[in-house]
Amino acid sequence: MADNDDYVIKLSEALKARADWLDKSELPKLKDELRAYHTGFASLYNLYLKKGLIHEDPYKAEARIVELEVPISTPFSEAERLDQLTRRLANYDNQLDFLVNFYQFGAEFLTLNRIKLIVGLVKYVDWVNLSPDSASPITKAVAEMTNQIKTGTDTLTMSVISESLSHLNKSYNPIMAYLKALTDYQKEAYKLELRNITKEMPPAEASNVAQVKRRFAQAKRGMPFYPDLTEELIREDYTKEGPALREEVLKKFKVVENKPKHVKAPVSFKSILVEGIQALGGATSSLTDIAAKLDENHSLLENLKKGFFEMLKKLFYRLLNKEPDAVIYEVEYMDPNKGVLVKERINFMNFRADIDRKIKTLTPMASRGSVTAKLEAMQEEQLIGFLERNIRELQALHKSLSALDEHFKASVGREDREKIKGIKPELGTIKNATLRANSKRHDYSAQKEEEEQLRRLGVAPQELK
Repeated sequence: MADNDDYVIKLSEALKARADWLDKSELPKLKDELRAYHTGFASLYNLYLKKGLIHEDPYKAEARIVELEVPISTPFSEAERLDQLTRRLANYDNQLDFLVNFYQFGAEFLTLNRIKLIVGLVKYVDWVNLSPDSASPITKAVAEMTNQIKTGTDTLTMSVISESLSHLNKSYNPIMAYLKALTDYQKEAYKLELRNITKEMPPAEASNVAQVKRRFAQAKRGMPFYPDLTEELIREDYTKEGPALREEVLKKFKVVENKPKHVKAPVSFKSILVEGIQALGGATSSLTDIAAKLDENHSLLENLKKGFFEMLKKLFYRLLNKEPDAVIYEVEYMDPNKGVLVKERINFMNFRADIDRKIKTLTPMASRGSVTAKLEAMQEEQLIGFLERNIRELQALHKSLSALDEHFKASVGREDREKIKGIKPELGTIKNATLRANSKRHDYSAQKEEEEQLRRLGVAPQELK
C-alpha cells in the first residue's frame, strides 16, 4: 500500500499540472475551434432559412438553456420533414451558441458527462462524410439541403458554402483531439477520487467492482459510477501488472514542456486583417436583399397609414419646417451588454441612405484580385482602423435592422402580416460575417501580442519575420 500512497501523491501532482496546462493552453484553442465550427454551421443554417428549405422557429429566441443537450436525431417521415428540421436545427444552433458564448471552459468543470455532450453536438451532423446516402436522418437531410442551395447560386453564395464546410471539416479533428486530451485527464482524476474510497476498504473488497460500486453509491450520492474505470483502477492497484500500468500513466501525464521556437514561421499580419475585411464583404448580398425588403415594407406601411389624420400630421410638420417628408420609426431592442431596453428613433430615408453607403463600401471587399492587392498595400494601422470601424457600424446596423424588422411585423394587422418581408436569414448572414471579421481581428491582436512578448524576451525582429 506504501507504493500506492506514493503513486497517489505523484499522480495528484501530475494531474494538477495537467489541469493547469489544459486551462491555459488547450481549452482556449478548443473554444476557438468550436467557435469556428459554430460560425460554419450558422452560415449554412441562415442559407437554409433564406432559401426556404426550413422555416424560422418562432420559439428559437425564447429558448432558455441551462445545460447542453444534444437535439434528437431519430428518423422522421417526409410529412414531418419541414417541421422536424426547423425545430431540430434551430435547437442545434442555440446549443452551439450557448456552448461557445456562455459555457465554462475549465478542466475541472468539463466532466466526462459534459465532454460526452460536446462530442454529441460535434457529431450531430457528419460534416466530414456529408452525403444524401448517410444512415443518419439529420446528416442525410442536411446534405440534401446543402446540395439544393448549391444549384444555380451566385459566386458569393458558393464562396460562403465552401468556407462554411471548410470550417466544419477543418475544426472536427482538432476539436476531437482536445476533447480526447481532456477525457484522459478526467478519467485519471475520476480514478484518483475513487481511490479515496478504495483505500478505506479491505483489499478483497476493493478489488471487487460490485463492492466498490456499493461504497461509491453511499459516499458519492448522485455521481455517475463508471465500471470500466473501476476495473482499470483495480488492475493498477491490485494486480501484478499494476506497477507497470501506474508508471505508464505517470509517463503519459508528464508535464508538457514548451520548447523554445528558434525559427518562427512567417506570419503576415496584414493578410489576417485583409481576410477580416473580406469577411465583412460577405454581408453585402444580404444588405442588398434587406434594402429591397425594407423598401417594400415601408411602402406597405405608408399605404396602410394614408388617411385624414395622417395627412394632417404631415401638414403640421410642414408648417413647423420639421422634415415634412421624414418618416420616423420608433423602435426598441435589448442591449446585450448592459441588459437594458434601448429606444431608438429611425429616420427611414436617412437610414436607407446609410445602408446604401455601407453596401457601396463593402461590395468591393467581397471580391478578390486587385482589391486584395490594394488592401495589402495599406499600412497595418489603416487596415485595423478600417476593420474595427466597419465591424462597429455593421453591429450597430444589425441591432437597428432587427428592431425595425420587429416593428414592421408589429405595425400591421394579422391579415397583412404575411405581406411583411422578414429579414431574419439575412440578419443571420450579417451576424456571421461580423463574427468572422471579429475573429480575424482577435487573431491579429493575438499575433501582435505574441510578437511583443517575444521582443521582450529578446528575440531578434529578424527571427519573427
